Amino acid sequence: MSRFIEVPARMLPADTLDALLETFVTRQGYDTTDTGAGMAGWISELKQQLERGELLIAHDIELEMTEVMTLEQWRKFGRDIADDEEEGDI
Repeated sequence: MSRFIEVPARMLPADTLDALLETFVTRQGYDTTDTGAGMAGWISELKQQLERGELLIAHDIELEMTEVMTLEQWRKFGRDIADDEEEGDI
């Protein structure tokens, strides 16, 4: 069994998704004054990146933690993105 699983953003309650994205912004050191809307602007941008598949949400089964990752971070764990569910939604 794999240690990490991908969690579709649409499966999370809106407030949980926003909290995960806010944590990602803070951890990555983004300047929240860069967007005219501060943190809300970054959260909006990150939601778009999730929709485009540039970011994903991963759950670490071992540590019981869920976080946002870039594709590069995901691939460092030796993971490939599963296309099966997303292709079926088109």
